[in-house]
Amino acid sequence: MRLPVRLRRAVVVPALALALGGCSWLGGWFGGGKEAVEPPSPLPALEAPHRVETLWRTDAGAGPGKALLGIAPLVDGGRVYVADRKGHVLAFDAVSGERVWEADVKAPISGGPGGGSGLVVVGTPDAEVVALDAASGALRWRATVTSEVLAAPRAGQAAVVVRTVDGRLAALDLSDGHRLWVYGRPVPALTLRGTSAPVVDGGRVYAGFDDGRLTALRLKDGRLLWERAVAVPRGRSELERMVDIDADPVVADGVVYAVAYQGNAGAWDAEDGQPYWRRKLSSWTGLALDAGRVYVTDDQGRVWALARLTGAAVWRQEALLRRGLTAPAVAGDHVVVGDFEGWLHWLATGDGRIVARARVDSSGLAGRPVAAGDVVYALARDGTLAAFRLAE
Repeated sequence: MRLPVRLRRAVVVPALALALGGCSWLGGWFGGGKEAVEPPSPLPALEAPHRVETLWRTDAGAGPGKALLGIAPLVDGGRVYVADRKGHVLAFDAVSGERVWEADVKAPISGGPGGGSGLVVVGTPDAEVVALDAASGALRWRATVTSEVLAAPRAGQAAVVVRTVDGRLAALDLSDGHRLWVYGRPVPALTLRGTSAPVVDGGRVYAGFDDGRLTALRLKDGRLLWERAVAVPRGRSELERMVDIDADPVVADGVVYAVAYQGNAGAWDAEDGQPYWRRKLSSWTGLALDAGRVYVTDDQGRVWALARLTGAAVWRQEALLRRGLTAPAVAGDHVVVGDFEGWLHWLATGDGRIVARARVDSSGLAGRPVAAGDVVYALARDGTLAAFRLAE
């Protein structure tokens, strides 16, 4: 089957899979099969549920709507930063929810906000990167990259690093946005709609690409330090061979953790890329860590807890299958995931039991929830921003 031209560079997998059953639906469409599409699992009953406090709730602009945009909250320095598809960036006090500032970047926003080093940075579908002052929202600079930005830019010691949908990674000078270097990898004919955000750790940049490769680059000049395959394309069709790394890598204690669609989750030495472990697991959403475990949401809606040292499965929660789960966030002794109906679910880190839930908004969640201590911040697709905490 020849794919329509508009689908040869990007498949809208994540959004459609939220309510249509993920890979079973995709297989039926692309392969011409008539497989039955299983519906999302109903909300599971909770035994002795914990009470969830809504600390605050506010209007944070237009939100991303139904578009597949890389917009999610950023929590930094006691503030929560959010963006919307119409070009507004807003800052809120993380404790009270009071609006601190609002800025209009005069362009639609498709990725961000990201930040660091005193900046809040967003990307646009027209290949523009806009940096604002984190304290005031004042414009610091604008720069042009090579293609649409669908992931949050990241700021390091002297550069902002931006991933674009054409397979490139660009470093822009922190002070004025001029281009320092560009690194690129080939983009397969068929990919997921989205990209992972780079991670800046000290003098290095770690990034995942659509060909299943995880790379480490030197921040100052873009020199490739190492690359490793998180997944290897296999199969006869382009659909079967998709191995995108759309989930953000995580770096902690000298180890890089990553996961690929139709590939593996694994851990690699941050210095030289030597593998510690890999296990078969498919995800486009992401992972999170605590002191001893890696938590992953897979492409069917299972939530996994893996041992950080070995990758061995500690527990697996299957009660939320096909609910379009977000990447997990670790909030104290719980893992929190969101779903396509706008619910947040708290899972106990010890055994994966679902102990509580709360709804942000029926429009669904925009990106992953973000945790700071035991407080969870989440942005709905209609622009509702809320902060929650399990009651004592």
